[in-house]
Amino acid sequence: MKTKILLLIGLVFISPILLVANPIRVGIAGMTHDHVGQALRAAQKNADVQIVGFAEKNKDLAMRLLKEYHLPESLWFPDLETLIAQTKPEAVCAFNSIYEHLEVVQTCAPKGIHVMVEKPLAVNMDHLAQMKALVKKHPIALLTNFETTWYPSHAKMWDMLKVEKSLGDLRKVVIMDGHNGPVEIGCSKEFLAWLTDPKMNGGGALIDFGCYGANIMTWLMEGQKPISVTAVSQHLKPHIYPKVDDETTIILNYPSCQAIIQASWNWPFDRKDTELYASKGILVADKSKQMKYISEGRFGKESLLQLSPLAPEKAHVFAYLAAVVQGKIDPQKDLSSLAINEIVVEILSAATESAKTHKTIFLK
Repeated sequence: MKTKILLLIGLVFISPILLVANPIRVGIAGMTHDHVGQALRAAQKNADVQIVGFAEKNKDLAMRLLKEYHLPESLWFPDLETLIAQTKPEAVCAFNSIYEHLEVVQTCAPKGIHVMVEKPLAVNMDHLAQMKALVKKHPIALLTNFETTWYPSHAKMWDMLKVEKSLGDLRKVVIMDGHNGPVEIGCSKEFLAWLTDPKMNGGGALIDFGCYGANIMTWLMEGQKPISVTAVSQHLKPHIYPKVDDETTIILNYPSCQAIIQASWNWPFDRKDTELYASKGILVADKSKQMKYISEGRFGKESLLQLSPLAPEKAHVFAYLAAVVQGKIDPQKDLSSLAINEIVVEILSAATESAKTHKTIFLK
């Protein structure tokens, strides 16, 4: 009896990592995106997923990163086809350039392998169209990872606006994303090589950080497209970023509200802030465990809302991916879903055209 009691106590306090009975098998395509650290850490822990290999043509880069994270060299593969043939992943996560996302989908979709890419989904509308055709022909989950998806503040914002309906009608959203520049914060040379290349990334700050705002706003609007997109881009640091913008403001116009997206490589510090203005209150959301709430009234009453942790399967990229692959979550119009992120690509494409032509672009 005593042994059974001790066993039960042990089960109560057992690490959550050990409770994952069947982690999904995940391959990694590319290692040039500095966010690949997420996958390298997951390979160390094997919590929600089992990382079965890294496909990276730059062997020196792969060996350096595997050594840094104390992982075996046997996890390296020279290309994605070889990784898939030898490890049989259920899903592949792309940590390469935005331009190369299409190639990952072209490789994985016919084999029935689910794909998650780092934001944004595609470099242009042509790549998007090819991806959608592949997913239609070979039904897989095609997901996009944004850091802001895993913020409890955004989940609470949704609940107050959509479920509780305590905020009234949405009128304006101001979204500020960026930092003081990828060179300035010390991004790797491999990352900078494509992040500052207009072909491989699609643009500069407009793409790199404008995508966050386009993603959040499209989600809040439940997949509704804006009527129009207006963007102004600048090269405030042409000596550092000669080929791409480092400062862009995008205005999205909807029938009942508007969004202002401020994407910058010129902030004095890192920020990912969303300000929501509705008829009955204001919310200011970021990555912290509190959210500022200003209630309606002539002068407004300011308070801090304490935020509850997200459900485990919605609190981290790999936990979410595993839940989707295992059929526990249907992405539908989640922040990561294809339905939302195809509109994100359309908004970014319109913003790029608007900044180039100095005209407002109306969406069909």
